[in-house]
Amino acid sequence: MASLAQQFAGLRCSLLSSSILSKPFSPKPQKTAFSPIVSAVAISNSQTTERRRLKEMFEEAYDRCRTAPMEGVSFTLEDFHAALDKYDFNFEIGTKVKGTVFCTDANGAVVDIFAKSSAYLPVKEACMHRIKHVEEAGIVPGLQSEFEIIGENQADNSLILSLCAIQYNLAYERCRQLQAEDVVVNGKIVGGNTGGVVVVVEGLTGFVPFSQISSKSTAEELLNKELPLKFMEVDEEKSRLVFSNRKVMADSQVHLGIGSVVTGTVQSLKPYGAFIDIGGINGLLHISQISHDRVSDISIVLQPGDTLKVMILSHDRERGRVSLSTKKLEPTPGDMIHNPELVFEKAEEMARTFRQRIAQAEAMARADMLRFQPESELTLSSDGILGPRTSDFAS
Repeated sequence: MASLAQQFAGLRCSLLSSSILSKPFSPKPQKTAFSPIVSAVAISNSQTTERRRLKEMFEEAYDRCRTAPMEGVSFTLEDFHAALDKYDFNFEIGTKVKGTVFCTDANGAVVDIFAKSSAYLPVKEACMHRIKHVEEAGIVPGLQSEFEIIGENQADNSLILSLCAIQYNLAYERCRQLQAEDVVVNGKIVGGNTGGVVVVVEGLTGFVPFSQISSKSTAEELLNKELPLKFMEVDEEKSRLVFSNRKVMADSQVHLGIGSVVTGTVQSLKPYGAFIDIGGINGLLHISQISHDRVSDISIVLQPGDTLKVMILSHDRERGRVSLSTKKLEPTPGDMIHNPELVFEKAEEMARTFRQRIAQAEAMARADMLRFQPESELTLSSDGILGPRTSDFAS
């Protein structure tokens, strides 16, 4: 302000010292014969008027700066601070903000979030996956993105940002959607323990219990392999994801009914029977269902890795359990022990005969029910067949 006043004072002194203003003007007698003199007088009068106007304006400005410098100014210093407070939010942990990456270094990236203090994105918070430099995750100067505030550096009051937290929330949201749609996902097995295997799905770590895996393989045998899975549990608060491989296999084998013949591979032998892999589902071939002849030692008939044809006796889709039989496929008792190739050759024919016998047995049972059912309790179905009322079966 003092500098401005000094400039105005300098201007005033300069004007007052002007030869035109300091000396009174006394015109000389005009000489009509010399027109240039008349022209000079006219120019001098115009300059004098303009200089007097400027002198008055500068003097007025000088007095206003000296006596009331803020008079007539609508935007005050208080207004300036109020504007800063209005647009500089009080950022809290968990708040999502938009920012622009200013620069990167070996430890992370500096981000401009349009706040008074700076913000920093550590490399470990730049991505859900493990990376060594933020640029591996596409974070470069000029990148605009949404970040989440996860802390504050007490040393310089800078904010600590995270992209990983946002990606984590989006991944769980995606998993909830996939669970609701009952979608099959592929999970890569990255570890295991005595209870099951650890898998990675949508960038998140989940767990598959051994009871929910169709094969009887160990965690070491499954390591780095992929399994088709369905969601059993999605709990973001507990960071818990549980999957089932059996559910996928059971749903894919819905078409398998009693009496169907499938090809399988012997996975393992137990004293009570053999576990057979039939297209991703583990079925049990009980020792009593191997042959009509008595089998005392399963290893005499079957070995792990053997391929054979089996018939489905039952299919519990909820529990993912399938009961199998080769006994029902034997043309003559004992063929599974003495001539298994004949059993597999005649498998479809024997299964067809088995299904016919089942259908006949069901028809006879229905006829017996109708014979002993009072006529008053019989009704015609939509296709014109006489039978018991539906309520009779429900009871």
